Amino acid sequence: MRSRLFLKIYLTLLASLAAVALASAAFVWLGQGEEESSWQSQRARFVAALIPPDMDLQSIKATLERFSRAFDADIAVYDPRGRLIASAGQPLPPDVREGRWRHARGSFHTMVTELPDGRVVAARMARPFRPSARNPLTYLALIAGVIGLAAYPVVRHLTSRLERLRRGVDAWGRGDFVARVPADGSDEVAAVAKSFNTAADHVERLITSNRALLANASHELRSPLARLRMAIDLYEQAPDENRKEEIVRNLAELDTLVEEILLASRLDHVQKLDAPESIDLLALVSEEGARHGVEVFGTPAAVMGDARLLGRLVRNLMQNALRHGVPPVTASVAQVDSTVELEIRDEGPGIPDSENVRVFEPFYRPSGRSEVTGGWGLGLALVRQIAERHGGAVRYESPSGGGACFVVTLPAHRAAPTIG
Repeated sequence: MRSRLFLKIYLTLLASLAAVALASAAFVWLGQGEEESSWQSQRARFVAALIPPDMDLQSIKATLERFSRAFDADIAVYDPRGRLIASAGQPLPPDVREGRWRHARGSFHTMVTELPDGRVVAARMARPFRPSARNPLTYLALIAGVIGLAAYPVVRHLTSRLERLRRGVDAWGRGDFVARVPADGSDEVAAVAKSFNTAADHVERLITSNRALLANASHELRSPLARLRMAIDLYEQAPDENRKEEIVRNLAELDTLVEEILLASRLDHVQKLDAPESIDLLALVSEEGARHGVEVFGTPAAVMGDARLLGRLVRNLMQNALRHGVPPVTASVAQVDSTVELEIRDEGPGIPDSENVRVFEPFYRPSGRSEVTGGWGLGLALVRQIAERHGGAVRYESPSGGGACFVVTLPAHRAAPTIG
């Protein structure tokens, strides 16, 4: 079934062709009328020059005989009152003077010319003594029909691509998030299809990420909730300071996990920072290092960003090294050309090369680690998100001397010079 869009486009094309054809036909018809009038005037002068008014009857008859033989025509000359002056060939019908260029019966054509002195010359011949008459409207209609037929597959192809795009969008809107549309070609329709596919990929990644985050979070929340329930039951039976501390510790773990989940979800939907400011990264790292007992060294370097998010990035890296690595843990800040590098090292066993990329996945659990020892939660996943929102990146390196090293690269901020 043809879509309404196809009919609109195709009918608009046909209407435009019809309008052009009619306008062209009117122009040609008007021009043809002028041409015919000019031809009749020239024909009258030509005939008047051949048989002038002062020519005698014998000369007129001789001239008519020559023309009759040359054109195989029946010719007659009448005076202004309609009386026959002279003729050649077969007699003409009495009503021959009623019309001009009128078709007689059979294959003969009649030509009637009125001379300036009032005389009338009538001729009946097998071929018309005038330019061949063609109907321009017929040719214009033929051209419009050919163009209309040729345009049909082109318009149909265009609208069929739009229909496929619509069906893909409808399928995606019904929840089929893997649905994509063909993006062949390089025109505007292909550009719209590519934009839709790009947006659909992005939304699909977000949905998949949120689903995985929800599934992993629900799994990770079970352990502290179970421990908290058990600690509360034991505390009710026999209140104890250690059990109270266990309850507080489990609550803090739940609070941290929920906060990380909310922050990860928010960063998934944020493309740029709200109000970035210039931050001395070395000072920020030194503050977090003093809080966690991590040695910090390096040179001052400024970056543009959110101090709270960057503080969370540094804190997560330090806590990860203290929890999963082996002391001593060190942090360094250095500026390399137009970038600032933050390195946090520990002397732990490190991460296998096959897993140094997956370590940044939410709730990553290293190979061989049981659920009792726990996974790495959202800490490093948040580090990657925060670094990317600041235009940077994070990677894991295996130092030659052993241990583990996480490197965060951020764009350096160069303050505009002040004019004093």
